[in-house]
Amino acid sequence: MTQHVTPPLVLIPENAPFSPDQRSWLSGYFAALLGPAVEGATALAPGEGPSTGPKLADNDDAPWHDPSMPMTDRMDLAKDKSEPQKLMAAMAQQDCGQCGYNCADYANAIFLKSEERLNLCQPGGKETLRMLKRLDEEFGASGGAAPASKGAGETPEKKEPELGPLGFCRENPVEATFLSRTRLNAPGGEKETWHIEIDLRDTPITYEVGDSLGLFPANAPALVDAVIAELGARPERKISGKTLRDRLMTEYALGAAPDNLYQLLSLLTAGEARRKAQALAAGEDPDGDAAHLDVLGALHKFPGARPDAEVFLEALDELQPRLYSISSSPKMDVGRVSLTVDAVRYNHRSRLRLGVASTHLGERIPEQTKVRIYLQKAHGFALPEDLSKDVVMCGPGTGIAPFRAFLRERAATQAPGRNWLFYGHQRQASDFFYKDELNGLKDDKVLTRLSLAWSRDGTEKTYVQDRMRENGAELWKWLEGGAHFYVCGDAKRMAKDVERAIIDVAASHGGKNPDEAVAYLAALKKAGRYQADVY
Repeated sequence: MTQHVTPPLVLIPENAPFSPDQRSWLSGYFAALLGPAVEGATALAPGEGPSTGPKLADNDDAPWHDPSMPMTDRMDLAKDKSEPQKLMAAMAQQDCGQCGYNCADYANAIFLKSEERLNLCQPGGKETLRMLKRLDEEFGASGGAAPASKGAGETPEKKEPELGPLGFCRENPVEATFLSRTRLNAPGGEKETWHIEIDLRDTPITYEVGDSLGLFPANAPALVDAVIAELGARPERKISGKTLRDRLMTEYALGAAPDNLYQLLSLLTAGEARRKAQALAAGEDPDGDAAHLDVLGALHKFPGARPDAEVFLEALDELQPRLYSISSSPKMDVGRVSLTVDAVRYNHRSRLRLGVASTHLGERIPEQTKVRIYLQKAHGFALPEDLSKDVVMCGPGTGIAPFRAFLRERAATQAPGRNWLFYGHQRQASDFFYKDELNGLKDDKVLTRLSLAWSRDGTEKTYVQDRMRENGAELWKWLEGGAHFYVCGDAKRMAKDVERAIIDVAASHGGKNPDEAVAYLAALKKAGRYQADVY
């Protein structure tokens, strides 16, 4: 007679974003909480059981998981949900990985107190941070298991984040050598886009196509000097062993002015100025300019308020790393990694505003200089394991980055599957990134089809989704034949337009009614055959 042995209970899978000690503690906690209801369970399910605590966040039960949906609508959908689900609804819904998690895992980590930082969602910015703080206060008032926070006037205890492997997490970056930048736009282009090369040979970093590279930038020296001058401080003043200028260059964000800065400025002003600073600290917009106020702009707005430099630093947010989709293949580009970066520059009220990391890479950092980087593994964005599967890629502008990597990988592995790229930008003459390389891949039969869309050539604007509809019959054949579809680029507009195009193709060429066409796209996503890398 064969004796039945109950396998050991494992409630937290090994790939969950926790340390071994945290996984062990959480498994014991939930095992005790769930009791006999989960005998034989092998992983913590997001669903509720008869004795469970609040349901954890999960993409499969998140109708708000749409980056184009406004925050108010997302929170309304989650109003009757569990605390972790509400936390997830506050995120930007891009699953971009900039926080080191996907949206659901970040929410669960905050709820389970394994992550205390509420400011890691870069796409969500101040809107997400404010909502997370509000939920933190609500959960604390109701006795929920939210992250511990201090009241006004109290100094929070700073918990150092746990370090992962060197070069493989944002808390433990590694130094690498910046090799080169090459301008991708030809003369006449309205944007400035660069192909960036970084040497990985003296680092432990290895990567796969679909992964992203995190990079710690430095602020523009001119902006740092302007902020110091506006404070009336000395740049060489030592604060905790480093000069004020050095700290502002590499440690503090000088972009959107944080609520804490407005709160500090309100204490140094009076009358109407104080009321406006308090309103801005509360997320209001008394003069209609809040969206454009960076740290220097906030100092300009309240010229009578000049805090001490050390107190000023305490009111700023930390300078966060930036993530870029990798545009190279480790099989073809051995020992190096490449990025495709738009340098962000624009004028607002007679001031030139700069993207921090993009202009750091595009103009300020000299070649052969060390940069701090780390690898961010992809969350569900990878080539099919079966090399015979067809691949359809849609990446306008810098969204071409991961697909250049895909194509180089497919060439290196001699994958028999077909490859179709939809690429678009403003003008063909100036904005056809990697033109010679893509045409060479066509000649080599690696790139089966190349569909181009130019929005500023001609009288009518043409976008990648228009080309998808024009080629709908053939695209439908590819999808029905098992092709995997990928999109990379703007989350709130382009990616949604691409989804609508797939739905239209399913209706027009697949004979599906509207509900069936929507369900078809959902089925592609569930099967892992529709994957997005959006920002």
